Amino acid sequence: MAFPVVDAGYLKEIDKARRDLRALISARSCAPVMLRLAWHDAGTYDAKTKTGGPNGSIRTEEEYNHGSNNGLKKAIDFCEEVKSKHPKVTYADLYQLAGVVAVEVTGGPTIDFVPGRKDSRISPKEGRLPDAKKGASHLKDIFYRMGLSDKDIVALSGGHTLGRAHPERSGFDGPWTNEPLKFDNSYFAELLKGDSEWLLKLPTDKALLDDPKFRPFVELYAKDEDAFFRDYAESHKKLSELGFSTSSSSSKVNATDSIILAQSAVGVAVAAAVVVLSYFYEVHKRMK
Repeated sequence: MAFPVVDAGYLKEIDKARRDLRALISARSCAPVMLRLAWHDAGTYDAKTKTGGPNGSIRTEEEYNHGSNNGLKKAIDFCEEVKSKHPKVTYADLYQLAGVVAVEVTGGPTIDFVPGRKDSRISPKEGRLPDAKKGASHLKDIFYRMGLSDKDIVALSGGHTLGRAHPERSGFDGPWTNEPLKFDNSYFAELLKGDSEWLLKLPTDKALLDDPKFRPFVELYAKDEDAFFRDYAESHKKLSELGFSTSSSSSKVNATDSIILAQSAVGVAVAAAVVVLSYFYEVHKRMK
């Protein structure tokens, strides 16, 4: 499939899709599964073979039926609601945009999003995503294969601050934090506290403490949320752009369009703040 033409019209559709995603994620309280969808579409990338990655292939029946993708058909269907309104936006861009919005509306950092990914229906073989039952060497094998670093591994693991494990999907049960619909640095703080009766710690989580290269980042992020947010935003952007570069997309954005996009970004930041407040209000109301 061809790269989309990233012109002023496409950027406007991206902006509209972003607004629709904010509304949908807020209404459905589905930030965790939308973030997982974005990660799992991107996390199949192989830097050596240049295969897999954020190309929308997770929408194929073959791929969403992989064991590691249990439960993600729900997120794919949610995204289809937005796709039907903005058919010009590629699935690859839509899924990554959903991940960015999921972090932002739950109080996390603003993540730079560059559109222009092309779609694919070629699914990589199963086994490219992390196995929660394994340790540090496995994590390194998986993330190094993508071209990511030790810092990326730990920062991205902090995304477990959102959501919970479901036994019917992974064999594990429970949330990682006390507020699983809030993006913050509590995942790392809880990790350093040790085992808890109520909170989940997977073998891959505990590996972050056992490995001498991982642990310093855990300790840093536990005490400095700003550092975590900064590094997470950088690592998330890297993950979302694996195998993709703006030079490869058919960009036709001129200076005027860039100004429009910049102005739109200011509006997005303001609107996101409003959505965060309403999101937490709705969650609080439902918990009563």
